[in-house]
Amino acid sequence: MRLFMFHFALYAIIEAEFLGARNLKKTVLDLIAGGVDLIQLRDKENSTREFVREALILREVTKEKKIPFLINDRVDIALAVKADGVHLGQDDLPVYFARKLLKEKIIGVTVHNLKEAKQAEKEGADYLAVGSIFPTMTKKDIKVVGLKTLRQIKKESSLPLIAIGGIKLENVVEAMKAGADGVAIVSGLLEADDLTKRAREFKKLVNKVLKV
Repeated sequence: MRLFMFHFALYAIIEAEFLGARNLKKTVLDLIAGGVDLIQLRDKENSTREFVREALILREVTKEKKIPFLINDRVDIALAVKADGVHLGQDDLPVYFARKLLKEKIIGVTVHNLKEAKQAEKEGADYLAVGSIFPTMTKKDIKVVGLKTLRQIKKESSLPLIAIGGIKLENVVEAMKAGADGVAIVSGLLEADDLTKRAREFKKLVNKVLKV
């Protein structure tokens, strides 16, 4: 595991499908105002050109606010916009090869079981996103691995763990107490009318468990 410093207790994933009519830049500014520690951009629907356009907007905002910015899946886009790193799934570029390209940038990996967690750690991942912890509508046909898997990986891995999938206000404390160092949220944040207020509500609960 490489040594580096970044905060991710409240990890917001921005996805076009859940933005609706909201302005991208204002959305992120509102979330940051509410205490979000890290922003990830995920776009599986639009063209590469549109993904880059969105990424450049968020790179400018996150750089100004000194918030880490990650790109989902696309190592090429992360390099192009000078993001702070990437988050990779099990079907994406292996960590070993991503590390050669990204050098000291952040690399996170989604894992669903202990075997995947050990492999990602061996290859040089910086953190693991374990999920789906709870049922979620964000991704179709997603497998729910539950809190049991999170606890199991916590015992065996030295990497920071992010709980992902179906994280809501009513279950975020449960996920944190099961061993998560932070939570990654899409709809739980973006479905709110007041994004800053919702982010503050999540941050308060997360910090209570972390005793910050």
